[in-house]
Amino acid sequence: MAHQDPRTPPVKHAPTTTGSAADDELLHAQAELWCHGLAHLKSIALQCAIKLGIPTAIHRCGGAASLPQLYASSLIPVPASKQPCLSRVMKLLAASGIFWEREAGVYCLTPVSCLLVEDDITFRASQCIAEWLVAGNEDDDDGAAETPLMMTYGMSLYDLVGHDTEFGTLFYKAMSGDSHFLAEILLRQCGEVFAGATSVVDVGGGDGMTAKDIAKAFPHVRCSVLELPQLVDSVLPLIDDAVEFIAGDMMHFIPPADVVLLKFVLHNWSDEDCVQILRRAKEAVSTREQGKVVIIDTVIGSASKQTFEAQLLMDLVMMMLTMGEERVEEKWHRMFLDAGFSRYKISAVLGCRSLIEVYP
Repeated sequence: MAHQDPRTPPVKHAPTTTGSAADDELLHAQAELWCHGLAHLKSIALQCAIKLGIPTAIHRCGGAASLPQLYASSLIPVPASKQPCLSRVMKLLAASGIFWEREAGVYCLTPVSCLLVEDDITFRASQCIAEWLVAGNEDDDDGAAETPLMMTYGMSLYDLVGHDTEFGTLFYKAMSGDSHFLAEILLRQCGEVFAGATSVVDVGGGDGMTAKDIAKAFPHVRCSVLELPQLVDSVLPLIDDAVEFIAGDMMHFIPPADVVLLKFVLHNWSDEDCVQILRRAKEAVSTREQGKVVIIDTVIGSASKQTFEAQLLMDLVMMMLTMGEERVEEKWHRMFLDAGFSRYKISAVLGCRSLIEVYP
């Protein structure tokens, strides 16, 4: 019979559990603690991949690369003796969603790692956030830069979109894809928001994807898109007769309609500019008996930790690229009052974004 050393504190045993379900719960809890305790290693692994130029190397290989291709094309060559270690780093990053392991040892870019390609505009702007924050002398060019993007490129996001054809194409393609994705969910879950409407104008609606989806779901509704003249000229040939394009500036005029739609528009603008846009929207719907403004945008504050974190990350993107921000409800409320609206309703039904109905 074994005897315990009297100098050793007695061992405290956890209460005995019965049944595999209880054991599984304990083991799951242990794994979760490991993830919390070692979470910093994900950032370290990501930093390692960035320093080695892995996202850029995969991009230059056409979006997918085997480990031998990565060893050969990474910006900092990895000695043969340490190449298995890089494989372990890549497996962690793939499990974290940074890359996708299409097959054993072949890694592809994901939407996350696309943002880490060195030629990417958002990535470059993100590298000077610290410098931008401490640039306080308004007489200096860097101090006067309104955003990190402007500090990096000397122009605003939309100037850059117009200046860089390749980036502009990718930007509008991404916006169109997001519009189609969100419109399908909106119409399935919240289609009643357009009930009774005979006309909808999508302000800043890009290539008209959302307006086209609304017109398809509600054939009796006249759908139009208000966009800047230069964009209207470039996308008009691509759209069928279901959507009418109107060239103009939302800061000055929005065409009258039963519903004015502002989808992911206001987060690009300062509070003052948002109030200006909302005033024009109020003028557009005030002549209609049941007119309203429908806003699809972020209202920070979610019961889901992941959604809340995503909202805060998007807020940082807005800080880097625009003069706008993601807002809490109190800010939305204040802007609606300043624009002259009487009431509003927020429905948190679109994941990171909410459906906001605002009434004159």
